[in-house]
Order: sequence, then C-alpha cells, then structure tokens
Amino acid sequence: MNPKKERKALIERRTKETAIRIDLNADGCGNNDISTGIPFFDHMLTLFAVHGFFDLTVNAQGDLDVDYHHTIEDLGLVLGNAFDRAMGDRNGIVRYGHAVTPMDETLTMATVDLSKRPFLVYNTPGDQSAVSNGFTGLTKEFFRAFVNQGGLNLHINVLYGENEHHIIESIFKACGRALDQALMPDNRISGVRSSKGVL
Repeated sequence: MNPKKERKALIERRTKETAIRIDLNADGCGNNDISTGIPFFDHMLTLFAVHGFFDLTVNAQGDLDVDYHHTIEDLGLVLGNAFDRAMGDRNGIVRYGHAVTPMDETLTMATVDLSKRPFLVYNTPGDQSAVSNGFTGLTKEFFRAFVNQGGLNLHINVLYGENEHHIIESIFKACGRALDQALMPDNRISGVRSSKGVL
C-alpha cells in the first residue's frame, strides 16, 4: 500500500425513511461538517472524526418525527460502507487497533480488527443498551450497522460510568482512536496482515 495515497469514499443512500450522503477521507486531519438533524449525534460524529483524524462530511435527512432510530441506524450503514470502500483491499495496514478513553467518571475500551468478519460486542454499565429508545441503545444500533457494512470486529466495553452523555462520548472517542490506529500503514506488511494471506 502506498501510505501517501488518500483513502476516500463518497456514499449516498436513499430510502423512504432516510436520505444520507457521507464524504470520507480516512487519511484526513479531523475536519468535519456534520448535519443529521439530531444535534447530539452531530456532536458524537464530530468527536469520532476529530479523534480518529478522519475528514468527514455527513448530510442526513430522516423521519425524525417518527423516531431517531431509522436515521441513526442508516448513518451506521452508510458510514460503514464508506470506510469499507475507503480501505479498499486493506493491504499494508496494521489491522488491529485499541484505545482506552476517559470522559470524567466514565472509562471506555474499544478494540477493533479490520478482519472483514463483522461482529459487535457492546457492553455498558447496568445494560443501558437495553433501553432501545435511549441514546445508549441507539448507539448500539449505530455501531451494529457500522460493523456489518464496514467488515469490522469491534469490541466496545464501557468499564464504568454513570452519565449517559459521558458514556456515549467516551465510546465515540475511543472508537475513532482505535480505528485510526488500525488503519495505520506499516511498511513491514506486504499484502494483508494475515497468516492465511487473505482476510
């Protein structure tokens, strides 16, 4: 892989529930322009971009009068698709990434493998993810969609925390940092980093 080659993708998806356009440069500086109609998720995606050093433009319109679920889940699908396309053949990259990130009383650990084998582990204190209409539950749905389209094995473990905002903020920061690490080029790697020779 040529480490100077920018890994970019522009993805658009339209359904009867949402219209989403994402422009991604995985080799960016954290520049971002996020508009989802959900200010809290604008903030979270901004944190993800800044701490992952991804240049990210997101324009989303959804049936927010019905629920936030469609918009947030579809954002995960489109962002995962954008990363999958930007990564291309995944040659020459570290593949694995890990980050532990605090946010006040909260501590989150995120670990990723760019394996092309989608799997999400998502653990939060007191099983807050079980509240499907809360932002913690919607965050789980976002990352489930993201890993399925992106071909990632992602483990999110919030070791402890009380405030929902802090929990979700630490998740997005940690995931951005872990993904940035996994995407790093390594000139010792020819092809993909696998004993099989393929992912």
